[in-house]
Amino acid sequence: MRTAPTILHLDMDAFFASAEQASKPSLRGKPVIVGGLGLRGVVATCSYEARVFGVHSAMPMAQARRLAPNAAYLVPRFGFYRSISEQVMGLLGDLSPLVEPLSLDEAFVDLEAGGAAWDEASARLAGVKLRADIRAVTGLTGSVGLAASKMLAKIASEQAKPDGLVVIEPGSERALLGPMSVRTLPGVGPATGDHLRRAGITTVDEIAEAGEDELVRLLGNAHGHALYAMALARDDRPVVAERETKSVSVEDTYDVDIHDRVRVGLEVQRLADRCVRRLRGAGLSGRTIVLKVRRYDFSTLTRSETLRGPTDDPGVVREAAARLLESVDTTGGVRLLGVGVSGLADYTQEDLFAQAAGELAESEVEEPVPGEPAEVQPTPVERRWPAGHDVRHGEYGHGWVQGSGLGRVTVRFETPDSEPGRVRTFRVDDPELVPADPLPLVPRRPDAPEESEVPEEPAVPPVQVSSVPASLPKSRSGSEGGGATSRP
Repeated sequence: MRTAPTILHLDMDAFFASAEQASKPSLRGKPVIVGGLGLRGVVATCSYEARVFGVHSAMPMAQARRLAPNAAYLVPRFGFYRSISEQVMGLLGDLSPLVEPLSLDEAFVDLEAGGAAWDEASARLAGVKLRADIRAVTGLTGSVGLAASKMLAKIASEQAKPDGLVVIEPGSERALLGPMSVRTLPGVGPATGDHLRRAGITTVDEIAEAGEDELVRLLGNAHGHALYAMALARDDRPVVAERETKSVSVEDTYDVDIHDRVRVGLEVQRLADRCVRRLRGAGLSGRTIVLKVRRYDFSTLTRSETLRGPTDDPGVVREAAARLLESVDTTGGVRLLGVGVSGLADYTQEDLFAQAAGELAESEVEEPVPGEPAEVQPTPVERRWPAGHDVRHGEYGHGWVQGSGLGRVTVRFETPDSEPGRVRTFRVDDPELVPADPLPLVPRRPDAPEESEVPEEPAVPPVQVSSVPASLPKSRSGSEGGGATSRP
């Protein structure tokens, strides 16, 4: 195990909610909650202002509304968050070739592998510069933890929240971990935590005192040995640059159970198309198609079918998902549907039979039988305006959806670099109102130098930096986290 604190853990602060506040001046400093806005939606992220009311990630949205009724409730904009994440990950890649992303807003970096740090002083400077660069490029803040292992670096970043940097000094690890809850250690979830509590073990010090043999007896061989080592601050897990993607999947939870078999089938087809778009976006294909169905009684069924070769053909995935659905009884109602693809590869093997069948189906549609009535065209579906998403009006310019319903949509017209904007209401079918792409949080200045002219070491503004003493205050919750939004 290394002795210098050259493992860096970055965690963007309340990422989704902070990105929404940065893009919407009227929401800055106010409680913002991002997630599924339906009756069964859950919180994906909430701002620190919302956490004051007890809201946290994974909380049912209905409970969040009771705790913070006046917060702004927004549907996630994952494409927007992903574009910001790519900027942040690019900055991390400049520090080291060993970057291990854990999610859109969180990653480990081995600074020593990239020559960015070799001791405590150089690691601290790298962390300070990284935070300044993230703010300059994205307009957002991130918290940084530095330590000699991944476990300790993550603990340090939790202590740094929000918008700070904490270094765990070599030699202080055991004293730091001792009084902390057993839930601090990786791999200790609610079930393991309760099991240890019933055995009288609630702190990391008590894990060390119990001894390795007792932990193996309580938790089993692998888990017991690993947990004892971590309690002694031993964590030799390396930073892994690339994690192999095992599967690609999408799923939806419905506010009201779906009983209509035709509707269920249409939803499965829609999910299959979304899954293929995500698959192609990652440059992948797959052999195994998986269908997930959660029924009215919360029982969850999965069905799978393996093809002759990998595919990214939407027709093939739709057909396989439809075949899988035939074996599932949905008469009692469906509350969740999902479609996934596994057995991934970076090449495809065209399914000529499915392709031919698709072409035949198209030709049959194009050449109706003479004398038969023409198929009635479906009524156009009313345009949906998800709360928080970007729009543009021909007269008023760029804005975002504040809420919609009863044939009306309310829009606040403002941009990331404007003052809080005015609110106006339109018909949902107003031809002047159209969806728009998000605006950058930090627009490029017309007089900004070209990228090659940017100084390698820009001036670093003052930042919150601290080292970890022998004991630390209890970690703050750093949890991350769709309908109408209440007006701020």
